[in-house]
Amino acid sequence: MSETLKTAVIILHYGDPGLTRRVHDQLLLSDPGLEDHILVLDNNAPEKYSQAWIRLPQNLFWAGALEWTARQISSLGYTHLWFLNNDILFDVTPPIIVRAVKRMAWIEKQLGKVGIYSPSVLSNPYHPQMVQNRKHQFRKVCYIDGIAPLINLECWFSLQNLGIDENPIGYGVDNYFSLQADALGWNVVVDQQVAIKHEYHSTARTVEGFLDQAFILAGSYLRRRIGPGSRARLENLAGQYTDY
Repeated sequence: MSETLKTAVIILHYGDPGLTRRVHDQLLLSDPGLEDHILVLDNNAPEKYSQAWIRLPQNLFWAGALEWTARQISSLGYTHLWFLNNDILFDVTPPIIVRAVKRMAWIEKQLGKVGIYSPSVLSNPYHPQMVQNRKHQFRKVCYIDGIAPLINLECWFSLQNLGIDENPIGYGVDNYFSLQADALGWNVVVDQQVAIKHEYHSTARTVEGFLDQAFILAGSYLRRRIGPGSRARLENLAGQYTDY
């Protein structure tokens, strides 16, 4: 199995099937020959996705779906998981998957083992460290926005006490698990040469009260995990990065 084929690319489907279809088609066209490794996980969406790999019997939300998927694909022999929101679109010339996997391997030669790799984003209202700066190759950060993390599964399984049950919707879990990876010595990087567009809360906005509940749970979760002033600490850590 090549390095590329050790990576499972999972698109999490919930909400508009058209959004899922858009990124699914983009990847199928960009990386012919990798179709068997580009999978859609239907998170028990109200509107089913006809080409789903698996439809879950209940909505596990983002963090629960990530945890479930990591265990599933690890048992299938994959070493890396690229876990994608369905409301993204890549802004990079093909091949997308092959390019990202090679970029991650190249970054590892510069820094050492990468636990979490992420594309940069054309804009991000919450996490400025994620915004693309094409003047640089990549950025070593303290934590990421989890809209498209490519995760070394050895890193994922080394993390302890993520407390996903405390925060089932999952907002803030991405910040905490990447902070923990950084604390354990794994490199957490944002690639400045591979970027995505992201439609923030495209599905969450359609469910009345969902975002309010998600932000309340995230606040409580981060205070328990990071401590008082967690939001301020995250804002401070967002500015602590190194460009290469």
